[in-house]
Amino acid sequence: MALWIACLLSAQAQQQIASDYAPHTDFTPYKTYSWQKISAPDDTWENSIKSTIDAQLAKKGWTKVDSGGDAALCAITSSGEAAMMEHFYGGMGPGWHWRGWSEPVSYNQGTLIVDIFDAKTQALIWRGFISESVSKKEPQQINKLDGAVGKLFKDFPPKN
Repeated sequence: MALWIACLLSAQAQQQIASDYAPHTDFTPYKTYSWQKISAPDDTWENSIKSTIDAQLAKKGWTKVDSGGDAALCAITSSGEAAMMEHFYGGMGPGWHWRGWSEPVSYNQGTLIVDIFDAKTQALIWRGFISESVSKKEPQQINKLDGAVGKLFKDFPPKN
């Protein structure tokens, strides 16, 4: 039963990745960026997040500079316990009614938000969001980071 619950939980609490950008923003003038702020649980995560995002932006032709870039980046992480109701069905009951029960199931939820600002106007021009269930095994989670950030930046920069 526990294995079945874990399988259902992993299917329900899947990775969510989304991004949005300021309408009418022309991304062609942006060629350089600087990190402004990063909030991560520790140096290992901070370095992993920075290097993964740096690699994705380099693929897009953006160059990291220590300061004075065309854009400023911020990355914020959070994690905590989340819950959802899991429904279990036991088949058909008398009178053709489904029998079953519901139980609350908790899991760890991790979130990464990446903001890109215009360095001159300080206006938010792009935001990316990754949220997924996480385990307590840190190396396994850091390995997942590269794939998730790759998906986040797949269609970056947006085309108008």
